[in-house]
Amino acid sequence: FWSVAYSQSFKSPPAQTEIKEALEKNDQDLARAKIQEYLDKDQNVPLNIAVTGECGVGKSAFVNAIRGIDNKDEKAAPTGCVETTMEVTSYPHPNYPKVTIWDLPGIGNVGYPAAKYLKTDEFKKFDFFLIISADRFKENDVKLAKEIQKMKKKFYFVRSKIDDNIRYEKRSQREFNEEKILTQIRENCIQGLQGQGLQSPQVFLVSSVDLTLYDFPLLVETLKEELPELQKEAFLLAMPNIRCRSSDC
Repeated sequence: FWSVAYSQSFKSPPAQTEIKEALEKNDQDLARAKIQEYLDKDQNVPLNIAVTGECGVGKSAFVNAIRGIDNKDEKAAPTGCVETTMEVTSYPHPNYPKVTIWDLPGIGNVGYPAAKYLKTDEFKKFDFFLIISADRFKENDVKLAKEIQKMKKKFYFVRSKIDDNIRYEKRSQREFNEEKILTQIRENCIQGLQGQGLQSPQVFLVSSVDLTLYDFPLLVETLKEELPELQKEAFLLAMPNIRCRSSDC
């Protein structure tokens, strides 16, 4: 059992070395203690994820989706057809409270003009940013990305409500081809961002109704590769279902 736990759970060199040495000495108690120590450490590493973008693009629905919470749940971020997030609001993951998803007010709305959006120390605590748009990424999204770059933080563009687009195209096109439509949307977003001066933007197509569809598994895999080791473990622990279903990415 402990050999399996060691091989499957710990990828950081210090953890591997200490647990391996205990197993080689046949010291089951020490191996068990070391495994528990690293499990506790993983679960206590804070991870702060900022979800941002313009008003009405589905930020709050996305926050609920990645926490595995229905929009009607009493712990859910409020959603609606008008702007519902008026201040920076934290939503701890229900199973891993050290993982916090932050729902940010719509960039450019009253009280949060684009020019001042990230000009506060509060934004320095975020480990990475997910910039959401339900259509083309606009000037405010690009301004936001450039400000995040200055902070030397990671950011990823998420094109939301893809299921709505697919549904509309399916009704309106005589020869419907889902993959072709997804490619067109993705390329259109990338070209638009490049046209505004961003090099090699990463764009992920997502449906908050079902995160297993489209590019969300790929987003998880990308973060898995780019996050620091302990934050990576915290992130993957917080999304066990997506991790499981994205194994073919």
